[in-house]
Amino acid sequence: MLDQKAKKTMLRKIPHGLYICGVKEGEEMNGFTVSWLMQASFEPPLVVNCVKKGTTSHEMIKNTQVFAISFLESGQKDLAASFFQPKTRVGNKFEHVEFYEGEATGCPIIQDSLGYIECKVVGTVEKGDHTVYVGEVIASGVHREGDQLLLSSTGWEYGG
Repeated sequence: MLDQKAKKTMLRKIPHGLYICGVKEGEEMNGFTVSWLMQASFEPPLVVNCVKKGTTSHEMIKNTQVFAISFLESGQKDLAASFFQPKTRVGNKFEHVEFYEGEATGCPIIQDSLGYIECKVVGTVEKGDHTVYVGEVIASGVHREGDQLLLSSTGWEYGG
């Protein structure tokens, strides 16, 4: 039998960074905070990005098959927090954030991030309440050096 409390405790011990995933479909742009992201292959370079079903951004990735990931620095907790709320509730999340559109995907990339990767979706796993998007890294860049923002450093919990 699955001990729900133990399961939650142990799954929350998996270390996660915090990132902003930028998406674009036509003229519509959005971004959302991601913590379930990991590298999955060296050749080709692949990442796994787990995105909650039923969200605007989930559908945008499903339709366009591209996304960009901006890597946040340890002092950017407030920036991560500003991208948690759904676009339907808060409107344009990029209104007060400097960004540019990636050359490979057109997706928004945060200028004041550590850097970014742009990905094209090469696989999906549709199980549970999140879709696992397997993205091939087709472009990347470094904006500056710094320490990665980690979920564990924020006092927030997402998992379990």
